[in-house]
Amino acid sequence: MRRHSPIATVLVAVAVAAVMALARPVAAMDTNAREAILMDYDTGQILFAKDADKPMPPASMTKIMTVFLAFERLKDGRLKETDEIPISETAWRKGGSKMFVEVGTRVPLSDILQGIIVQSGNDATIALAEAISGSEEAFAELMTRRAHELGLVDSTFRNSTGWPDPEHRTTAHDLARLAAEVIRRFPEHYALFSETSYTYNNIKQGNRNPLLYKNMGADGLKTGHTENAGYGLTASAKRGDRRLILVVNGLKSVRERSDEAERLLEWGFREFEHVNLARQGMPVETAEVWLGDSPKVPLVSDRDISLSVRRTARKDMTVTVEYTGPIPAPIVAGQPIAMLRVSVPDMEDRSFPLYAGADVGRLGPVGRITSALGHLIWGAGG
Repeated sequence: MRRHSPIATVLVAVAVAAVMALARPVAAMDTNAREAILMDYDTGQILFAKDADKPMPPASMTKIMTVFLAFERLKDGRLKETDEIPISETAWRKGGSKMFVEVGTRVPLSDILQGIIVQSGNDATIALAEAISGSEEAFAELMTRRAHELGLVDSTFRNSTGWPDPEHRTTAHDLARLAAEVIRRFPEHYALFSETSYTYNNIKQGNRNPLLYKNMGADGLKTGHTENAGYGLTASAKRGDRRLILVVNGLKSVRERSDEAERLLEWGFREFEHVNLARQGMPVETAEVWLGDSPKVPLVSDRDISLSVRRTARKDMTVTVEYTGPIPAPIVAGQPIAMLRVSVPDMEDRSFPLYAGADVGRLGPVGRITSALGHLIWGAGG
């Protein structure tokens, strides 16, 4: 028999009712960006998208992948911040934005990283690529291979800087997921993205990320601009326990990039909120047990479960626990038993597995007979 637990629905409905005063109508969202995506960092849910899986030139947002590879090597010990990176003539001569390193010198990796992240220096970026892979071309192959290993299968890199190349492409969706990986894997280095200025060789340059100066919780990541790509930004902002990730590209000016990025992030924080459905290891509901030394078994999740939903949709959200029961004993803790199913208007239904939260032994022969007779006479729970 498949059982739908009304208790779980009631519990969630009570939590929903408590915040209904915050609900209000939400206007349709659009953007001047050619490509855009707004993603909830914790749940991975897409709150807004516009051509987010369409290949696009990322310009200097490419450098997020470049420093990702450096961060990996710092974490596993293949690189150290004190390592000195040689500056080749190729790196020194590269046009575009510069850190202004000098040819023939050696620059500590800690400076190189700030030159890439804060100053967007193409010279520093190429020097790092050459130090890791021997040449920028080989490094670009490594970038593509590692991106695909991370699941960013729509990304192909032909250089480390984002310099225009018809085959150098990624998507807004891939950049958002890459940003999430940087934040999740390298919290000790992520703070570099929030630095508003850096001085090297007596030349002070400001971070081009406009959101860092707006007191809105923004703490990263990277701008980009070429004639073909337009003005782009991969950004993240955190307020309380919520973090959103935004990618916009194809905008017409520095001002438009700033305004659109701020507007989309503000909309995301205003119109969506987290609903916590389960805490790791804490009982969500109980399931009936057949011929066990306990009549019920607690159902738990192996992780925290939360969703980002529109405030106006919470009143119509339904949450149910489903299982085929009663569950025959013996039951082992950790055994998959049920599903937590969530339905929210204008969202795909979501399902999460629930597991036995405790062992339940099987009754002895006499107990089984007594329990079975009781079930036949009185029914489950009788």
